[in-house]
Amino acid sequence: MSLVRNFATVGSATLLSRVLGFVRDVLLAAALGAGPVADAFVVAFRLPNLFRRLFAEGAFNSAFIPLFGRTVEEEGDEGARRFAGEIGSALLFCLLVLTAVAQILMPFVVWALAPGFADDAQKFDLTVMMSRIAFPYLIFMSLLAYVGGILNTYQRFAAAAFAPVMLNVVMSLVLATVLAAGITDNTALGIILAGGVMVGGVVQLAVVVIDLKRLGFRIPVYRPRYTKSAKRLLALGIPGVVAGGVTQINIAVGQIIASLQEGANALLYYADRLYQLPLGVIGIAIGVVLLPSLTRQLRAGQTAAYQHSLNRALEFSLVLTLPAAVALAVVPHEIVAVLFQRVRFDAAAVDGTAAALMAFSFGLPAFVLNKVFSPGYFAREDTKTPMKFAAVGMVVNVGLSIALFPVLKHVGIALATTLAGWVNTGLLIVVLWRRGHFHPDLKLLRRLSLVLLASLVMGVALHFAAFYLAPYLGGGVLAVRVAALGLLVLTGIVTFGVVTQLSGGADLVGMAKTLTRRNT
Repeated sequence: MSLVRNFATVGSATLLSRVLGFVRDVLLAAALGAGPVADAFVVAFRLPNLFRRLFAEGAFNSAFIPLFGRTVEEEGDEGARRFAGEIGSALLFCLLVLTAVAQILMPFVVWALAPGFADDAQKFDLTVMMSRIAFPYLIFMSLLAYVGGILNTYQRFAAAAFAPVMLNVVMSLVLATVLAAGITDNTALGIILAGGVMVGGVVQLAVVVIDLKRLGFRIPVYRPRYTKSAKRLLALGIPGVVAGGVTQINIAVGQIIASLQEGANALLYYADRLYQLPLGVIGIAIGVVLLPSLTRQLRAGQTAAYQHSLNRALEFSLVLTLPAAVALAVVPHEIVAVLFQRVRFDAAAVDGTAAALMAFSFGLPAFVLNKVFSPGYFAREDTKTPMKFAAVGMVVNVGLSIALFPVLKHVGIALATTLAGWVNTGLLIVVLWRRGHFHPDLKLLRRLSLVLLASLVMGVALHFAAFYLAPYLGGGVLAVRVAALGLLVLTGIVTFGVVTQLSGGADLVGMAKTLTRRNT
């Protein structure tokens, strides 16, 4: 199966998850708005969700997949089962200990993540309660990443990619029930929402465990021990967690500072959810598929195939990312207003979210490129170099957040995250190129310049389309507003597609044929 087909498998699953995530967030905005319960939920969910993104979206797998892939190649399935059993038992033991400690120290954890909440005792206590209920979610997500890494090594991407869909299904049902029942009590809302997160975690893990059973891969159960395999994984994994999760760490830093502004965390959350759609569909798909592919090619000594995979992954990612970034920068207000403005989500919330979304949009290519170039290091079992670059990015993010927040408020935090993302990604690209591990070919350079041109043309088209559709986007019946937004999106897609196909920036028709062609 080609890289494009694998990207499409993971990307389509992630797209479905993100779309259902929007349904969830629309319901969340209607039920909570940008008030104190929304702020508490964002912090409570962000803590285990940080681990989900650190583990499930690449950092754990950046250490686990190369080691597991080597074991499969050198020791066969029997050795792979033994390796998986040793790592699984050690992972579960560490997760249980971490969860127990976190439950005890949760007030201190919440204070560290949102010090501004301490001024409001009711909000602080609500956040602590919700965090305690939701925190075990990270156990299920870490185990999901572990099982998913096994499946991905055997080229089974679908189950792990579709598992996150189930969280959004569960949470949408929970929020729909809250709205239908008219529940408004803060404590009741907190318990219900945090409990929904837990149930969603159990369902997601069940999806990949079922697929592992279909594969016929049985994981033996061992007593937790600090084996040679666990030691090697830990040596690779700690830097990998820092490097792979730099975006999430930067967001967490922003959350701490944003807690000093009423409602800022909620505004950043809604903006984050919007730009996470293209980042998830493109970046996560490429990160999940590219690492096993590069690892196999390097192990087999296929240097030319490795360079081809890296170049085509870069090309494919920016064909989708650049137009998405331009669109979010040009029409953020229209997108936010149609998707979220209703019930308790007012015009002021729309303005604040749109401003943050525009700032995030300029960093979208950097965040996606991070997913493309990090596997170039991880496939060689080098997690320390990306960790160093991540540390530089974190310093830049903290410094800029502190400097920009007094002037730009929450938008300054979003802008700092964007600039830090570019610093981190720029370092990844330059060093990989200097080491001779990345050689951009002429085909790539030519096509990327044409894709950038097509994206800018699309941006102009979107600007004028939004102007003419303003009466339908700004108010009235929701169905009309949604239809107008759909027409705006269609205008952008058609404009970009036509310009990039005719200019030779990308062979979109050829990609479509690849996706529809049956495997032989």
